Formats: sequence, C-alpha cells, structure tokens
Amino acid sequence: MITCVLEYRIDWPKRAEFEAWCRMWLELIPEFGGVHHGYFLPGEGHSDVALGLFSFRSLAEYEAYRIKAKSHPGALSADEYKAETGRLRSWDRRFFTPLFPSQNTPAWSEHIKGVSS
Repeated sequence: MITCVLEYRIDWPKRAEFEAWCRMWLELIPEFGGVHHGYFLPGEGHSDVALGLFSFRSLAEYEAYRIKAKSHPGALSADEYKAETGRLRSWDRRFFTPLFPSQNTPAWSEHIKGVSS
C-alpha cells in the first residue's frame, strides 16, 4: 500500500472554496480505486496548512489513477474549479507506506476497506 500525503498552503479567505474542492476529490478518489482518508484543515491557531491523504494498493495503481484522471470528467471539472477559484497558494506531494497497529483489529480493516497490500 502507498499513501499519498498532500500538503497545501491555502488562501485563508477562500477556505470555503478549498473545502468545496476537497469534497469533489473525496468522491473522485474511490472512483479510481483508491481510499481517501480525508482532508485535515487548519484548526486552532494561525495556520494556512491543510493536508489530504489517500491510498492505493501500489505506486503503479496510483500512476494509473493519474493517467485516467487526465481525461475523467469529474477530475477535469475539479481542476477547472481549482483554476477559477484560486484558493491554493502552493502544494507538495509525498508518498508513505503506512504501518497500522494490527491487521487483526476491526479498526484496521475498517480503515483500509480492502486496500491492503
């Protein structure tokens, strides 16, 4: 399993637009065979950093998703919305392999919903 961790620098006054864009991708990633673990938005204190995490069974499956997304109507619509609203100042992408407490616990199996390697 590979987890993509996205770190965003958001334009705070456009937080509502950022959240709307996030909701688009929360629905899209499962269509491509991934599991979206959610977005983590700035909470207490002053911060313009938000995180997004989603997983695929392998880096190859992630790369296949990236190719499919280039022609997928929903992904193209999300990209268009991003360009129109200008709510992202910058972003960075990193890949991690998750380590869970135990593969035998219900929380683990519910969390990954069949995406384990």
